[in-house]
Amino acid sequence: MTVHFVGAGPGAADLLTLRAVALLNRADVCVYAGTYIDEAVLGHCPEGADLVDTQHLDLDQITARLVDAHAAGHEVVRLCSGDPSIYSAIHEMTKRLDAHGVPWDVTPGVPAYAAAAALLGAELTVPEVVQSVVLTRTQARSTAMPEGESLAHFAASGATLVLHLAITRTRVLADELAASYGADCPVAVVANATQPSEVVLRGTLGDIADQVEAAGLRQAAVILVGRALAPDVRGAESYLYDASRDRSAKRGITRP
Repeated sequence: MTVHFVGAGPGAADLLTLRAVALLNRADVCVYAGTYIDEAVLGHCPEGADLVDTQHLDLDQITARLVDAHAAGHEVVRLCSGDPSIYSAIHEMTKRLDAHGVPWDVTPGVPAYAAAAALLGAELTVPEVVQSVVLTRTQARSTAMPEGESLAHFAASGATLVLHLAITRTRVLADELAASYGADCPVAVVANATQPSEVVLRGTLGDIADQVEAAGLRQAAVILVGRALAPDVRGAESYLYDASRDRSAKRGITRP
């Protein structure tokens, strides 16, 4: 059997990929983070599946459950909130599984930042305004950030900035970012995206901390910063769809 690392998406049970649903449908064991994943998502698992909430387990304990389930011949799904490619710890877990000779694969999911942008109705890359998106976090009581990945360094680029795992430090971060983006720079905070408890806040670096504190947000939120988030943002039109562009070499799908 294979251990399947599956992106659970931002929270809504109908935002899982078809492949993710198929894997959950036949899972004997589903190992999930109860802090972020609710009963609606777990409802894709068959009746009688062993559901293991990992929010109180450390990495070695989680890995042990995966290894034991594999050894018992079970089909195992490890559900990761959002997409497994960022902040999911699959790097550490897959190294451990490799050491035990346990096969694994990865199924992507809708990342939190994409769900947040969808709720905002925002394109994060507006031509001639911003063409880069930085996904990052900050350090408080967490793992140290690598040298060269300071918030000030990223902010200096003017890119649209998406901060994960940072909601409890909104005031400090807003003050720091204002030095590069300006206090009037648009900001959005999206918590529990696509879930019944979702919260969407819009503001600026000058006032967003007041809104976050008033809403009592403490986890499961992303902070988006940048000029592309302005409701009235004006950028150039994309060259890809420009009427003057030569499309003679474009290939389409030919149907019988």
